[in-house]
Amino acid sequence: MKVLLDENFPHQLRLELPEHDVSTVAYMGWSGIHNGALLRQAPSAGFDAMMTNDRGFEHQQNLNELPLAVMLVLAPSNTIETLRPSIPQILEALAWIQPRQFIKVIVQ
Repeated sequence: MKVLLDENFPHQLRLELPEHDVSTVAYMGWSGIHNGALLRQAPSAGFDAMMTNDRGFEHQQNLNELPLAVMLVLAPSNTIETLRPSIPQILEALAWIQPRQFIKVIVQ
């Protein structure tokens, strides 16, 4: 699966998901683009899913019109050390998420 990491994630996270083709918003040159525009742009670049930790995401976007799968990762912080224990949960979700689905992964 081709996954886009929103700019609020550490770049190291892409290396923790080796089963997937993962790029960051910054790598794509899309820094500063708001989520709505990213959701429209990402599928045309071949992305199947987007990962974000923007807490208000589901209230800011029309989830019925998602052009790709979206995973909201809720964690106490966005450091790689905080996110690393949730990697198995993220990988499991990426294994079954389908286009136009929205899911939350909660990191303790």
